[in-house]
Amino acid sequence: MSLLFTPRAVGPLTLKNRIVVAPMCQYSAVDGVPQPWHAQHIARLALSGAGLVVIEATGVEAAGRISWADTGLWNDEQEAAFARIIRDIRTYSDTPIGVQLAHAGRKASTNPPWIDRGGPAPADKAWETFSASAQAFKADWHTPSALDAAGMDRVVEAFVDSAQRADRAGFDLVELHAAHGYLLTQFLSPLSNERTDEYGGSLENRMRFPLRVAQALRDAWPRTKALGVRLNGSDWTEGGITPDEAAVFGQALHAMGYDYLHLTSGGNVATARIPGAEPGYQVAFAEAVKAAVPEANVMAVGMIVTPQQAEDLLAAGKTDLIAVARAVLDDPNWGHHAAVALGQPEALPVQYERAGAAHWPGYAAARTSAS
Repeated sequence: MSLLFTPRAVGPLTLKNRIVVAPMCQYSAVDGVPQPWHAQHIARLALSGAGLVVIEATGVEAAGRISWADTGLWNDEQEAAFARIIRDIRTYSDTPIGVQLAHAGRKASTNPPWIDRGGPAPADKAWETFSASAQAFKADWHTPSALDAAGMDRVVEAFVDSAQRADRAGFDLVELHAAHGYLLTQFLSPLSNERTDEYGGSLENRMRFPLRVAQALRDAWPRTKALGVRLNGSDWTEGGITPDEAAVFGQALHAMGYDYLHLTSGGNVATARIPGAEPGYQVAFAEAVKAAVPEANVMAVGMIVTPQQAEDLLAAGKTDLIAVARAVLDDPNWGHHAAVALGQPEALPVQYERAGAAHWPGYAAARTSAS
């Protein structure tokens, strides 16, 4: 039995395999409401053969969106739209669907990446941004306001409200976004947190607000559903977050009752230089946290592109779960093709079985031509 296709318990949720589709922003919402694009996008992922699908970073308040085209989950219209999508998916797929709840902090109020390279939103679309400190992400970006006590209370309540909406909408899982330079990372990293109060300075202080958010989310999200977190293992800049600090943060989250730790990196410093992005380039962060918190479910991500690569990472004990992202956009049947490559049965929908390896003489030729 392939390790990649061995079931894995993630809290109360048992995944049929270790493949997780990582959140991927689509920048295609209108006033935070998912559109027909999202319906077909999520539907394709639900049929990909993955054990879990986590949909894109979704703002817990309007000010927390990355761009003006991000999804949100702070009002009834957004909740109803997500509920319709999930309700439709449940008529043809039982793949668990999660949502990543997020606040972009100082990296909010931007254009989608294909407009002005994702730079600051124009005046008619922009809004006030917030962060740990009044420090802009880039010199030509808006300067955020440092969150005060009332602002922190507001953000915490926004995460709680969005979690309750996610539950009512029918999501099976929530992932807390504490990575990629968004608000919680801005508190965690000494490169973006210049505070001199109890929320700045030492790692203990820098973790204080992110852990407050995490605890409020843990209290609000049902224990009958899974809860995970995405966190950075590195800022790729001297003086930033280290794998050792990520392990301390991860240990605290695991002790709090989080069901998995999803390790990624970068995004917090505009001038950071990632040394040669290559297959598996972020796996070392997952490996470091797994070594420090061996009892936790750890998820690796970062250009994991082939089934054998995923299998080898699991066999080496470097991770428990494999997150794939753009590989699934490139090949919406990545999970099914991985099953065949690793000698496991396909689990295609019955409507598509005629195109599977067991029934279609052209399957091998199609894979050869695709490569």
